[in-house]
Amino acid sequence: MSGVRDDGFDGRFDDRFEDDEESAVDEEFDADILEEELRQAVAVLDPVPDELRQIAIEAFALHDMDAKLAELTFDSLVDAIPVRGAVDVPRMLTFTAGDLTVDVEVTPHGLLGQILPPQPAGIEVLGGPHPAAPTTLTADGMGRFAGDAGVSGPFALRLRTGGDVIVTEWLRA
Repeated sequence: MSGVRDDGFDGRFDDRFEDDEESAVDEEFDADILEEELRQAVAVLDPVPDELRQIAIEAFALHDMDAKLAELTFDSLVDAIPVRGAVDVPRMLTFTAGDLTVDVEVTPHGLLGQILPPQPAGIEVLGGPHPAAPTTLTADGMGRFAGDAGVSGPFALRLRTGGDVIVTEWLRA
């Protein structure tokens, strides 16, 4: 019987395991090359459409670095219990940013809403991907606002209250 086991191990160590650090660097380098090759393949086989790239650029341009993000805390499409027989019910949304709450009712005929605590504000209805100009609404001293222009597609609200700028999450109407 020879000194070789059934699994092929002859009792000697080879040089492959001596330079673990060097092999880790080689593996990382190979991963970088692989990633670049995959990026090039995707660019050729499944490129990002020019229209989608333009939408992303425009969305980034609308980003306001000083704005607080108002989080969506209620959406009647997701959170409400459906009522049997009800048709054409308005969509109810609630956004919060700190102590500020914005309740919005979205209908085919426009927006109706209130800012709590009540305060005057300027409100821009942002649309995408190619809106002519944002619709501007004004909240009165009681925080109430209304607009006749219906929203379609993706939209967000930008509120200017005093010195604060608050932007809601983007939603699809």
